[in-house]
Amino acid sequence: MANLILIIASQILLLAAVVYAGKGEDFAKTVNRKHFGLRKEKLTFFRVYWHDILSGSNPSSVMIRPPVSNSSFFGAVTAIDNRLTTEVSVNSTLVGQAQGIYAATGQRDLAALMVMNFAFTTGKYNGSTISILGRNAVLTKVREMPVIGGSGLFRFARGYVEARTKWFDQKSGDATVEYSCYVLHY
Repeated sequence: MANLILIIASQILLLAAVVYAGKGEDFAKTVNRKHFGLRKEKLTFFRVYWHDILSGSNPSSVMIRPPVSNSSFFGAVTAIDNRLTTEVSVNSTLVGQAQGIYAATGQRDLAALMVMNFAFTTGKYNGSTISILGRNAVLTKVREMPVIGGSGLFRFARGYVEARTKWFDQKSGDATVEYSCYVLHY
């Protein structure tokens, strides 16, 4: 009889737990940071050169939506798979690709929404990424955009990048931009 009461009581508690969990009040919990290898946060600085090539037979940037008018770039959307190198020269050491899109968002100024991942393909950071999302006021000497996340060795990343145009060809639209990256990660 005592065993039967114990079984019934445990089933009532289990049913109560299921009903309680079903109300959506226990969907999150605190997790031990060390379980994910999150110990002391590090600040990593690196500099890469982003090569936006719209010209030639094998461009790394392709306009997928043209601008709404001929007098402005507003509304243009471009998909990118740009080389990231260690020096200004497009033929210098390749360390990864910048993959994503940029969209011309300024009606009265040359500004773009940058949505891209820096996907690293060499060395210690091979397979790791950082994600950048922000406004790029293209004609400003130094543009700052946030790093909003990452993967691999940059898991839980946050920080910012500074973009500086190093070279621009007005005829083709090709450009090389220096990205100085400051990334906090574990």
